[in-house]
Amino acid sequence: MSEIESQAPAISVLMPAYNAAAYIDTAIRSMVEQDFRDFELVVIDDASTDSTWESVLQYAKLDARVRPFRNAHNMKIAKALNRGIEVAAGRYIARMDADDWSHPDRLRKQFEFMERHPDVVLSGGTIEICDENLSPVNKRRYPLSDSEIRERMFYFSPFCHPAIIARADALRQSGGYNETMEVAQDYDLYFRIGRLGRLANVEDCLHRLRTHPASSSLSRGALQERNTLYIRVKAVMEYGYTMTTAARVYLALQYLSSFVLPFRVKFWLFNLLRRSA
Repeated sequence: MSEIESQAPAISVLMPAYNAAAYIDTAIRSMVEQDFRDFELVVIDDASTDSTWESVLQYAKLDARVRPFRNAHNMKIAKALNRGIEVAAGRYIARMDADDWSHPDRLRKQFEFMERHPDVVLSGGTIEICDENLSPVNKRRYPLSDSEIRERMFYFSPFCHPAIIARADALRQSGGYNETMEVAQDYDLYFRIGRLGRLANVEDCLHRLRTHPASSSLSRGALQERNTLYIRVKAVMEYGYTMTTAARVYLALQYLSSFVLPFRVKFWLFNLLRRSA
């Protein structure tokens, strides 16, 4: 192995997977076909019971950048991601879901942005919300600057989780993902890592997010909403953030609505309001 080949990659892409055989081929191909080549793809198979693991191994045989790991038992996503952080060799760590697709220039654009902005510890970008066949339905844009992100963090998650990239040292210093949370671990992470540096999003469209009946945003929406409310309170009580009066009113209204509106109705309304916003 040459000296260049033995060097650590610039980016480690973390892809947790559980029973994703129907989609993982597309997700992995969108990574190995990136026009930015200096990365590794760390796939954590969380004890799948379908053919996910076999698909991952096939790609690992074809491309040395694919590093397969398999949990002996199902550990859930937070623990799987923390295991990925432990083994990641890159100085940046990016996320990718096993049922999504990333644009071929995604990693290059994110790498160049983070290199130009050394004060930014985590960034994301615009995404396309897609149907089960990855056909775009609408675009979702996120606040770009650190000040905009912090202003809106108490209203909605300011990043698309599978489209983020973070500095590995900051991610580890923040403590990684909260393993006591089944959902919304990413939202909690943003508040914690935001204490270590600036946050940002790029305007470019980077990622296609697949929605289908098994998506956690739909199947475990009520739990996600409860965790989101809890995290916002925790951000003030434990992480040192300040919540505006308007954000406090919004928090109270969202809490009350949880007893009135079904989550699927609120999910539809949320996506309608966020469409191209």
